[in-house]
Amino acid sequence: QVQLVESGGGLVQAGGSLRLSCAASGRTFSSYAMGWFRQAPGKEREFVAAMRWSGGYTYYANSVKGRFTISRDNAKNTVYLQMNSLKPEDTAVYYCALDTTPRVGLWSVLLATSLNYDYWGQGTQVTVSS
Repeated sequence: QVQLVESGGGLVQAGGSLRLSCAASGRTFSSYAMGWFRQAPGKEREFVAAMRWSGGYTYYANSVKGRFTISRDNAKNTVYLQMNSLKPEDTAVYYCALDTTPRVGLWSVLLATSLNYDYWGQGTQVTVSS
């Protein structure tokens, strides 16, 4: 069984930065992909960023491209989401998720599809004040 634990959320002013962490435990950290999603009050969960383990391919939602960076530390079984130039519209609960199934197809579509992810963390709140 896999456990994912997010941390690093908090309250920040617009223009500020936060770094979220997602620590994985319970199995070898060599799955297909790790993704970050977010859900704002009254809205559906949306894709933020993801990384394929093989090749380190990354993919970002247009709304965060150029501001957010996903990275990993294999030795620590941890994935990070560095968030810069934060905006009030980035306010949401952020979730990390793990896809353990090798897949074939268009990477951008596969990585952005929440149904492809097998394990989810409990979420961490990010609030950006104006």
